[in-house]
Amino acid sequence: MGLNQGYIHREQSGATAAGRTLLAHLAARHPLAGPDLWRTRILEGLVRLDGAPALPDAILRAGQWITWARPPWVEPEVPLATAVLYEDEDLLAVAKPSGLPTLPGGGEFLEHTLLTLVRRRAPEASPMHRLGRGTSGLVLFARTAAARGPLQAAFQDGRTRKVYRALCQGHPAQDAFEIATPIGAVPYGPLGTLHAATPDGRPSLSRVAVLERRTDASLLDVEILTGRPHQIRIHLASTGHPLVGDPLYGPGGGPLPGTEALPGDPGYLLHAHRLELIHPRTGTPLTLECQPPPELRVLDFSEKKSGSGGDRRS
Repeated sequence: MGLNQGYIHREQSGATAAGRTLLAHLAARHPLAGPDLWRTRILEGLVRLDGAPALPDAILRAGQWITWARPPWVEPEVPLATAVLYEDEDLLAVAKPSGLPTLPGGGEFLEHTLLTLVRRRAPEASPMHRLGRGTSGLVLFARTAAARGPLQAAFQDGRTRKVYRALCQGHPAQDAFEIATPIGAVPYGPLGTLHAATPDGRPSLSRVAVLERRTDASLLDVEILTGRPHQIRIHLASTGHPLVGDPLYGPGGGPLPGTEALPGDPGYLLHAHRLELIHPRTGTPLTLECQPPPELRVLDFSEKKSGSGGDRRS
């Protein structure tokens, strides 16, 4: 796998940075790199302050521009394929595979992202929402500025309907229920903080319907009425039914004991199945769907009735 093109990062120091050293500021804002790596980058001339080389102990003022060049690197291998689900002059909906990041981030991914793949087809496209790296399914892009504004407002105001397919551990007591566990930041060693279930978190609401009860797991449809980070993973875990294969969230809605997993680590089974919205130009209702992977499909009625072919999915 070849090198990517590298990246020039640019940010402006705020009031909280004033009086801190350049090294302390960068190490605090981007802790995954660590102070030793930041010191090396600064001494190698890869970091500039207002366009000029700087030293690690340079004292910052508010409003200064900090740039650094990251040399090209080999990105982790991910599924680099997608499929178009819907397309017109305003919108583009595509299927994201599990394992592919939606956007650059995490210090690892720049070109191995859904955004890069989509912009090869539609350079003007902008994502209206994002899915976690381990989540598969439908992602909607706006192709014009005229469509982008109304869509952003619709997502922010709750005028879209988002339904996910999930496989959770165990069997919920009810076939249909709501989860209103608050979600907020909690301490977490590998990252400093992590979104999780916490009493002083932000109000959050999910609606759950059990589609199928398997031997030790349940297939669910989950509609999210708020858009908190990792909401479905946290909410189901908070009820004692974490997603099958989730390496991070355990019963109670917090990190599993002893785990050092990151939110982007794959393994869990979650799929963005359906999105309902009003078309930003025509004003007509639009329902978009992405077929779930085999593990997240409901068995055929004929299979349930006969009891045969239990491993085959419709």
